[in-house]
Amino acid sequence: MIAGSTALRALLIAALLLAGMVVSPLRASGLPRIASINVCTDQLLIRLADPEQILGLSRYASDASQSSIAEQVSRYRALSGGAEDVLVLQPDVVVAGRYDRRATRELLQQNGVHVAEFDVVPTSLAEVRDQIRQMGEITQHPDRASAEIARLDAAIARAHAAMAHKPYRVLPLWRRGWVSGSGSLIGLLFAEAGLANAASEFGVTLGGFVPLEAIVSLKPDLLLVSEAGDFAEDGGRAFLLHPALQRFYPPSKRIVLPERLTVCGGGSLAEAFDLLIAELERIER
Repeated sequence: MIAGSTALRALLIAALLLAGMVVSPLRASGLPRIASINVCTDQLLIRLADPEQILGLSRYASDASQSSIAEQVSRYRALSGGAEDVLVLQPDVVVAGRYDRRATRELLQQNGVHVAEFDVVPTSLAEVRDQIRQMGEITQHPDRASAEIARLDAAIARAHAAMAHKPYRVLPLWRRGWVSGSGSLIGLLFAEAGLANAASEFGVTLGGFVPLEAIVSLKPDLLLVSEAGDFAEDGGRAFLLHPALQRFYPPSKRIVLPERLTVCGGGSLAEAFDLLIAELERIER
């Protein structure tokens, strides 16, 4: 039964590849045709490639809660995350996260597809820059990668200038009491901006859940949250609107930074730095 299933799958893949020979999109002249199966590689790819080079993006690319390019992706094919709908497109390169579904990556490689893997949660700005350069090499647009890095560096310089001598203790607080530690992208953002991440006082490195009482007792100067407003659509959001938090941390003590800007490294971090500056200026007015 297992052997029959394997044979059937092999026949399906062969049929898809044959179909791809007939219907594959026009190749961008001299440039690689690329598919992405990870929400973070989606964002790097769409910033650096010609539209004609992009064969498809992950199914999460259009999710505005975690993708900073959600409004730009309607023209592209949404991929399932499996190998079959990628193979039919006959890409020159597939870009993926290092921890995306292993079976998919291996099946693509077994069928002769070059898979370029990225660590989608970089731990330093040097890694962020390296990933932008790597995608620039894959797309064959190193000039665009250099411009993207320059844009990020300019945003960092603005943050340094705006936040000098402002040693706020800020707690990044998400749904259900999850806090982001120094090992997260938020932690990296704070370190570069000169903000103290209050989550470290809980002994949290990457992230973890913290009870409401501990948050109130910690008394950070400010909270960082992913959205404003006073409507709780579910229990996770209701945590952030608890009366105790509302009392000690009204909107004037909450930095609002959409989660989609800090899910991945890359160009969205430049936007995150600039929004962080704007939010602190709002609070200080």
